[in-house]
Amino acid sequence: MTELNDVLQKQLEEFPQRSLLKDVAATDWLTGADVAADVAQLTSDFAAQKIGYQDQIVLTLGNHAVYPELMQALWARGIIAHPLSNTTPVEELVRDWQAHDYAAAIVEPELVAGVSERLGLQPIELHLRSTDSLWLLPNFAKLVFRDVAPTGTVRPTDLALILNTSGTTGKPKRVGLTQQMIINEAHHNVASQQMTAADTVLVTMPLFHINAQVMSVLSMRLAGGKIVIAPKFSASHYWQQLAENEVTWSAVVPTIITILLLNPAANQQYLKYRDQLRLRFVRSSSFALPQDKFIAFQNRFKTKVLEGYGLTESASQATINPLDAPKIGSAGKPCGTELTIYHDGQFTNKPQVTGKIALRGDHVITDYLDSHQESFKDGWFLTGDLGYLDQDGYLFINGRSKEMISRGGEKVAPNHVEAVLNELDLLAAVVIVGLPDEIYGEAVTAVVVLRAGVSETVATHAIKAYAAKHLARFERPTLIYYQQELPRNSIGKVVRGQLRAQLLASMAGGA
Repeated sequence: MTELNDVLQKQLEEFPQRSLLKDVAATDWLTGADVAADVAQLTSDFAAQKIGYQDQIVLTLGNHAVYPELMQALWARGIIAHPLSNTTPVEELVRDWQAHDYAAAIVEPELVAGVSERLGLQPIELHLRSTDSLWLLPNFAKLVFRDVAPTGTVRPTDLALILNTSGTTGKPKRVGLTQQMIINEAHHNVASQQMTAADTVLVTMPLFHINAQVMSVLSMRLAGGKIVIAPKFSASHYWQQLAENEVTWSAVVPTIITILLLNPAANQQYLKYRDQLRLRFVRSSSFALPQDKFIAFQNRFKTKVLEGYGLTESASQATINPLDAPKIGSAGKPCGTELTIYHDGQFTNKPQVTGKIALRGDHVITDYLDSHQESFKDGWFLTGDLGYLDQDGYLFINGRSKEMISRGGEKVAPNHVEAVLNELDLLAAVVIVGLPDEIYGEAVTAVVVLRAGVSETVATHAIKAYAAKHLARFERPTLIYYQQELPRNSIGKVVRGQLRAQLLASMAGGA
């Protein structure tokens, strides 16, 4: 048995009556015994459908208490989970299914009809203590020739998760994280944030992301604490959820901090529940939190903000501000991670030298599943993010050398969105850039050149309708600009930086 599976199983066996897990709207907690029963039922269901060791399963689920149970059941049998957003359009899910050799899909009720019809799958409803609304869609064409589910000794080097991370090309990079890598990262998280069995975390970040999977859920399982799962962030209920569940910490993004500062209902609710709060800190990541908002949040809500830096490729956290010595504006210090700066062809840890942030460690990948060796050098992962270290070893992030758009904690690959929208015949050209958004960090912005005779009104309607069908919600353009031409270089390639600068100047009232 791997360390990951041993830790998870022993916790359930040793503390069967301890409250462990609940949906935020639920009255009762799932105890260790409840979770153990669900995990046993799931492993039995997988075996009955002949799904087993080294199989891959794709999941498109929203945040729900069943998610951690599913992960434990899959990892116990050596099955690899590939979580996707529950807003993934059916057509995109079908393309992903056709590109990979999945043994099954697990989906929410809203997707069952569309997915089963398009893929010709027979859905099976699963019944558990945590939910009576979960559907398994086995890949009959793959499984029909098996007598039983494949078995094998689950090893630390076996994959636990496959996650998509947006690159600058249309095709997402696939990150494979082993069982040992994610338990290593959970150990680092527990130590850096002094998590104990007395802690309770509120999960509002999406569970198809590495942050919620490892930073929040797995780390708290390792620490022996409790986990409360919200379907999504709700400004008008956030402080109530924290107070009523005695939450001690929560992972957020700067967008959430901004909304909590600006939302009148959230501020009123804070006043109502502030005397009941046990919040030690909120952990903020994804993009830098402006200093004024950092200070305003801490002063108004009387809690600490810990800023950190992490990636899917590092199984979540790579740096975090120490609890006892945070620096405003920094992403903190490396935690269980080696970090250096790649500048002018050399690795350096000299202070104030800006370059590409490079990582390595026992939780950092050494290649993608579909090899991209250009992202690695001399054993270091080149993140593509730009930053520098100060004289005390704190990391400051300057920006991204890649073209990624950061939208409310989600990463959007411009070329992927462009590839989808370019399927519309009425567009002569479309370029996706990120523009500043006070709340969400960046707005996914489509800059469009229309074909002759097409009106902007017709095009806007078509773009929004097509995006709704073929792109996840966070990938859909929220701003659309129309231009007669796009700035191009000598070989005809669109110069994104120049285009973005033109838009910013136009928004500011410039030429």
